Amino acid sequence: MNTPVDRDREMHFYWAAPLYLLLMGSVSTMATGGSGPSGDDILKPQSVQMAEQGKAALTRGDALVAIDAYEAALASDPKNVAAFTGIAMSYEKLGLPGKAVKYYREALALNPSDLVALEGQGNAYIARGATARAQVNLARMKALCKADCGGAARLQAAINSAATQAPKTVATK
Repeated sequence: MNTPVDRDREMHFYWAAPLYLLLMGSVSTMATGGSGPSGDDILKPQSVQMAEQGKAALTRGDALVAIDAYEAALASDPKNVAAFTGIAMSYEKLGLPGKAVKYYREALALNPSDLVALEGQGNAYIARGATARAQVNLARMKALCKADCGGAARLQAAINSAATQAPKTVATK
């Protein structure tokens, strides 16, 4: 027999069950540290393949072909940080540090901890004469690298080199 008390208990169960499952999912995610790629973190295989083709073209010195391959990778999956970084490196190879900075910015918007993008953007800043901005990237890299960080050392050396090569201005009256 369905008494009002039984219906109250049923309603309570229907309301509490989804909340319980939601909380248990949150607790298990926190317990594992949220590690492991989720559905949004996994890149499409075609995007990865096109990015690899771009990397091979850039290694051969063919920056324009590399840009085309990296852009195809981004068309397939716009979350491909390596493709943004590859396009930036390609523009650097073409002598266009301003465009490189833009694509490094896109990569860092997706992954602010990407050391390759931070170093590359720092070098592009140096090429444009913005060593102060490169030093900001260096500070971010040092904060991210707890141990020996080759990228930070290379960027530090580039900043030091740029500082010694900077033209000295002489004040005239």
